[in-house]
Amino acid sequence: MHRYRSHTCADLRPEHVGQEVRLAGWVHRVRDHGGILFVDLRDHYGITQCLADPDSPAFAEVERLRAEWCVRLDGVVKARDPSLVNPKIPTGEVEVFVRAVEVLGPAGELPLQVFGDQDYPEETRLRFRFLDLRRESMQRKMVLRSDVVRHLREAMWGEGFREYQTPIITASSPEGARDFLVPSRLHPGKFYALPQAPQQFKQLLMVSGFDRYFQIAPCFRDEDPRADRSPTDFYQLDMEMSFVEQEDVFATMEPVIRGLFERFGGGRKVDADWPRISYRDAALWYGTDKPDLRNPIRMQVVSEHFRGSGFKVFASLLEQEGTEVRAIPAPGGGSRAFCDRMNAWAQKEGLPGMGYIFWREAEGGMEAAGPVAKNIGPERTEAIRAQLGLGAGDAAFFLGGHPERFERIAGRARVVIGDELGLTETDRFAFAWIVDFPMYEKDPETGKVDFSHNPFSMPQGGMEALAGDPLAVLGFQYDLACNGYELVSGAIRNHKPEIMFRAFEVAGYGREEVERRFGGMVNAFRFGAPPHGGCAMGIDRAVMLLAGEENIREVILFPMNQRAEDLLMGAPSEPTPQQLRELGLRVAVERPREREAADRAEA
Repeated sequence: MHRYRSHTCADLRPEHVGQEVRLAGWVHRVRDHGGILFVDLRDHYGITQCLADPDSPAFAEVERLRAEWCVRLDGVVKARDPSLVNPKIPTGEVEVFVRAVEVLGPAGELPLQVFGDQDYPEETRLRFRFLDLRRESMQRKMVLRSDVVRHLREAMWGEGFREYQTPIITASSPEGARDFLVPSRLHPGKFYALPQAPQQFKQLLMVSGFDRYFQIAPCFRDEDPRADRSPTDFYQLDMEMSFVEQEDVFATMEPVIRGLFERFGGGRKVDADWPRISYRDAALWYGTDKPDLRNPIRMQVVSEHFRGSGFKVFASLLEQEGTEVRAIPAPGGGSRAFCDRMNAWAQKEGLPGMGYIFWREAEGGMEAAGPVAKNIGPERTEAIRAQLGLGAGDAAFFLGGHPERFERIAGRARVVIGDELGLTETDRFAFAWIVDFPMYEKDPETGKVDFSHNPFSMPQGGMEALAGDPLAVLGFQYDLACNGYELVSGAIRNHKPEIMFRAFEVAGYGREEVERRFGGMVNAFRFGAPPHGGCAMGIDRAVMLLAGEENIREVILFPMNQRAEDLLMGAPSEPTPQQLRELGLRVAVERPREREAADRAEA
């Protein structure tokens, strides 16, 4: 018999009754039923019930066992009494009568229990992640993650792609976030960077003639943490194709992603129709470039109904250039209680409130109510109702000003309204390609024009488009939104050096700087670069959606906390003096007490 086990804790069935077996795993829990000890033994595969009574030669040793001890148990398989069968587990028809015990690894006092569904502070869970990961729910999520990665690999090979590995140590590159820099020992004073994405290398692979590349790629970005974003590193399905246009990328990735969500979505509906929505329309209709289409609410511009009206707040606002009023329809929200609740929500978000109208049944038909309705009159109110397609029992909320200042909060209000009124479908995956992103944006404080998205994208219209207003230039850039999250981002690349130089010039980067920072890629493009494009899908985020989680740390094996700290391994840590000497570095960071003393001195 094997030194540690003859079967896993999920293997035993009635056909094994009478056999001598050896199991190894962790003590899930111990129960004492009138002198008979029951041990639920757990390994990665399942649970087997084991028991010992006073006649067992191992009874005294079983009495010593405690939760999460790692043990080996020898015994004989017995059939359970029919009244004691446990249909919830595969091994529920049998049990093992214990004859021998070996403690492989005793456990100390547990900072968190593996058995049960108790909630623990995230700090505790991350500090003792090795225990947290033993829990059934965490095991399921990590197995799901592994299965998702395997499925994606097989699907990409099935689409004619090959997997290639790109460097982890490289040069710094502007990808929209801060780099993690790595000091060089052999070249004092110089730094490598961990790649924010394999962007330049995968484009170089296209120039090298590999045609279809993919990689399950680690990416490193020094970002502020969010619930749906890791602050340090993440994994993505990275892909690139030669001789393609935007629609070719969509046609390639849609079956891969649809197949993934159909296989691992737990029976939730996966939309077959993936609409293309322009960035401009997404901002107008949904207040975000990653809309949740499970929510049917679509915002509309209703400025004309307020221009010159008796509702002075909006009427005077519309006299300013670039302003507008938008309506958020709320089907089923036609009660004063709901409208007041949403108004209170807006005030918590920092707004003075939200104007609203609600419609209700009245003698002889329908009437509009609310302060907005009183101020603009029945004719304008009826025009708004007709435009929004609303009726009795419905409501509409209004926000106004410069769109860039209120779009995001309008988008959040849309989400809250959809959730509060039960309009958002929860058992569905809804996808949409967001297209026609602006190439550039202007800093509202400095007025400086810079890239708004990927700087390596091809502008729509090529060189001619770059001769006009930069803010009017659209790029062949696209994102895939799913249930309110950005799942995929990509672009058709700018593979022509002269267009690239001009695109960077518009953003304030001179030719010499482009040559210095991206010389490898620019030089490659001078030697017969093919048209190419691709995208990347966030694996962590996809697994988060499939697992029904709202926090990405729930689907990462060893995540950082919200302060970008690894509580288990103690990172980041201070370097030793020897390490600093080898790298030719000196740390010049003010300690909190030093900063406090300096502040007092200045005061």
